[in-house]
Amino acid sequence: MSLESEAGLAGDVLPGVLSESLHAELVAFRRDLHMHPELGNQEFRTTAAIKERLEKAGLRPRVLASGTGLVCDIGLTEGERPAVPVLALRADIDALPIPDTKSDCPYRSTVPDRAHACGHDMHTTVVLGTGLVLADLHEKGLLTRPVRLIFQPAEEVLPGGALGAIEDGALNGVGRILAVHCDPRVEVGRVGLRHGPITSACDRLEIALDGPGGHTARPHLTTDLVTAAARVAVDVPALIARRVDTRVGLALTWGRIESGHAPNVVPQHAELAGTVRCLDLDAWRQAPDIVHAAIDEVATMHRAKSEINYVRGVPPVVNDKDSADLLRRAMAARRGRESVESTEQSLGGEDFSWYLEHVPGAMARLGVRRPGERTVRDLHQGDFDADEHAITVGVEMFTAAACLDRGPAEEA
Repeated sequence: MSLESEAGLAGDVLPGVLSESLHAELVAFRRDLHMHPELGNQEFRTTAAIKERLEKAGLRPRVLASGTGLVCDIGLTEGERPAVPVLALRADIDALPIPDTKSDCPYRSTVPDRAHACGHDMHTTVVLGTGLVLADLHEKGLLTRPVRLIFQPAEEVLPGGALGAIEDGALNGVGRILAVHCDPRVEVGRVGLRHGPITSACDRLEIALDGPGGHTARPHLTTDLVTAAARVAVDVPALIARRVDTRVGLALTWGRIESGHAPNVVPQHAELAGTVRCLDLDAWRQAPDIVHAAIDEVATMHRAKSEINYVRGVPPVVNDKDSADLLRRAMAARRGRESVESTEQSLGGEDFSWYLEHVPGAMARLGVRRPGERTVRDLHQGDFDADEHAITVGVEMFTAAACLDRGPAEEA
């Protein structure tokens, strides 16, 4: 079926349109999550709430071995081997360690210094709502292939809770995996899509510099760690930029630098911390060696001893073409071709990438900006919020994708 003919269906044939009553329930569910945010690997209340609602629908979710997060199959009995590859839908359920600064918001966070400022409560609600709709379709014999819901903990904790979910069997039998991420730049009712990389790799870097300190009157008798730290902060990113193809976008950005306590004392210790981001998968694999070498060169030049803690994070999310096209067809079928817009590759990191190391899949950027809103409430900011109509958009896109999916093997 062509894209044009699928777009013409627009709900006339495809089942799974969200009812007003279920939308209202999902909005209430999302607001409850928003009021009770939990950090990575601490999402016990969130896990229990999801599990209770799925069980109420007659499903049998399984809590992950870590104690938070869960998976739930629709169209498969427990222990049954799927006859066709399973379509997986993934949501991340953790919040951020920042305060909710929204004013006059009845569902703002009730937990100090904790907020759903990245939209994971929206992702969770979309996948939960999709599961409830698909469970009903399965009961009516309208679901053509099994679907697995993955509610994953600790996306914000490097190297990401996806690794634990995969180890616990979340991808067993899966042929394709899909996800959404809130995008406050995209107006509600629309999604952003692209083939290939849609996010970047993201690693964490921590450096300790040491050397004999002394009096600022005699810096020649010391290792001037303040100057050494300053040169590392300036020169290392510049060196890295000249040791890789500029098109791979390998970039080191500092978030913290500390050294010294008194104006007339050359300190013995300095620390820097930042992130290494990269647009290209192959360059990401080479990044630790390149960064280590650049730091050692600059530190040695200033007679400072360096200790480097390079924490591997996540590779780029690279959208599989067929999977991205499936989401495109699903949105076109629900809301017309104009509801899909091209999106750029972001320098943000996302541990959804770990799933794509094993199975093809794609992530869409779910528009959450209110119509006419000029101020963009960016992700990871305390005032972030989303237009809750996006819940309906996400659910209907995923249900359409489940109806349209023929599986990677059949499409190959």
